Amino acid sequence: MHRFANPTRFLKLARPLTWICFWSGLALVLGACIWGLAAAPADRLMGDTVRILYIHVPTAWLGMGGWVAIALASIVQLVWRHPLAGIAARAAAMPGAVFAGLCLLSGSIWGRPTWGAWWVWDGRLTSMLILFFLYIGYIALVNASSERGQTSRTAAIFGIVGAVNIPIINRSVVWWETVHQPPSITLSGSSIDSAFLWPLLASVIGFSLLFGAIVLMRMRAALADIRVEARLQRLAAA
Repeated sequence: MHRFANPTRFLKLARPLTWICFWSGLALVLGACIWGLAAAPADRLMGDTVRILYIHVPTAWLGMGGWVAIALASIVQLVWRHPLAGIAARAAAMPGAVFAGLCLLSGSIWGRPTWGAWWVWDGRLTSMLILFFLYIGYIALVNASSERGQTSRTAAIFGIVGAVNIPIINRSVVWWETVHQPPSITLSGSSIDSAFLWPLLASVIGFSLLFGAIVLMRMRAALADIRVEARLQRLAAA
């Protein structure tokens, strides 16, 4: 892990990986959306409204996945003091918040014709809304840090504690009576018909690659800012 602690070594790997993730992710997302809109059939009960599935599920997955990335990077920062861990956590926060927001928005659009309401105080929806607010709080904490591109110890602890909400989101449809449908994909298998499942998996993988590309871009930008600031400080001291 510490092999990539050197920013130069990390950047050498991150530059090509960014564009590989970006273009392959974009191709998968576009292909999955075209597949889902043109080839996949309408649902027997929900009709064509089911097609928002290819946006809603990946954004929900990455809204939660972004916070898991923050929590893991925060643990690495606090325990092993990896110099890039704080930068990685900070880089994942904004795209994670955007995906969480898109999840809530797409869910509301899907819920209106399905449930007859834009919003209900359901366990899954409420815990996802809490996650979005956690992102906002985390971003405020890291922006308050006095070190450019770094993440404070307080923000790292907040990132770890906030991860308690992830299993609550995941299990909310099992623990409480809810209008949200139960899990369709579990470790024991999937209840989704293959006509919907394959474009959905392609969409999830595509959006995940785009998320990775965005995080790498933000990490590279943060490292560039740190280098510029260090150079200016050297010039000022000369």
